[in-house]
Amino acid sequence: MTQAEDKPRSRIQICEVGPRDGLQNETTMVSTEEKLALIARAIDAGIRRLEVASFVHPKRVPQMADAEAVVDGVEPRSDVCYIGLVLNMKGYERARETRINEIGTVVCATDTFAQKNQGQATWQESMEVAADIIRLATRDGRSAQATIGLSCGCPFEGEVDPGRVVEIAKTVADAGAVDIAIADTIGVGVPNQVRDLFDRVHDAVGDLPLRAHFHNTRNTGIANAWAAVEAGAKTIDASIGGLGGCPFAPRATGNVATEDLVYMLGRAGVETGTDLAKLIELAHWAGSLLGQPAASMVSKAGGFPS
Repeated sequence: MTQAEDKPRSRIQICEVGPRDGLQNETTMVSTEEKLALIARAIDAGIRRLEVASFVHPKRVPQMADAEAVVDGVEPRSDVCYIGLVLNMKGYERARETRINEIGTVVCATDTFAQKNQGQATWQESMEVAADIIRLATRDGRSAQATIGLSCGCPFEGEVDPGRVVEIAKTVADAGAVDIAIADTIGVGVPNQVRDLFDRVHDAVGDLPLRAHFHNTRNTGIANAWAAVEAGAKTIDASIGGLGGCPFAPRATGNVATEDLVYMLGRAGVETGTDLAKLIELAHWAGSLLGQPAASMVSKAGGFPS
C-alpha cells in the first residue's frame, strides 16, 4: 500500500508563513510592530510553528529588511518554533546572530530559478549550499529544514523531473534536515502529481517528516493540500488570508489560506489545534492592514453554519 492509500493523519501541524512568505511580495510596507502583532495573534489562535523572517538583502526584498528586529521582538516560548529563512551563507551568518529557533533553507529545482531567486548558477549549487547550511546550523546547535521549490514546475523551464526532487530530498536529508517541504512555488501542481511526489520522496528519505507548501495561483492549492495529507505529510504551510507570492516568479500569487485549510481539515476530522474564528478575524485584520480584502474563501463565508 502506498502512502497515498493510507488513512489520513488525525492531526496535522500548520506552519504559518504569513509573516514572511505572505508579506514579502506586498508593496504596502508593514512595520515591525505590525508584524509582531500578526505573529502574536496567530499564536493566540493556536499556531505553534511560524516562519517569521527572511535574512535576505533588503534591496532585493524590502519588506524583510527588519528581520533581526522581528526576531528580537517575538515572545520567547518553549512551545513555539520561530523559523528564519536563509538563501546563502551570508544570510545564515545573520540568522545565527539572532535567537531564531529554526533555520529554513530553500533549494531551487531548476537552474534558471536558482539564478533569479538566489544568485546560484545551477540547481545542484542551490542544493549543495542548502546542505552546507543545514550541516553548519546543526553543528551550531540549531535545527534546520529544507524546502524544495519548483517541485511541481518552473515558470522558466517548465516540467521538473520528479527524480531531481528525490535527489534533492536525499541530499538535504543526509545533511540533517529536520523536515523537507515539497513546494509548488508557482501553483501549477495537481493532486495526483502531489501524491506521486510525496510517495517518491517518502520512499527515499524514510521516516523523515515531510511538509507541503502550495500556492493557490490556479485554484488547486487546497486540493493539493488534501492530497499531501492523504500522502502522509505531517505539516502544511499556510498563510493567513491567502497572502503571499514570490517576487521572482511571474504571477505566483498567494499561498493556501490558513483559515481555508483549517476549515477543510476540521470538517474532515483532522485536528490542527487552532481556533478557526480567531483565524478568520486575523485574516480580516491583515487585510485591513494592507488595504485589501482577504483572498480566502472562508474569511468571506465563515465557518460551518451554526
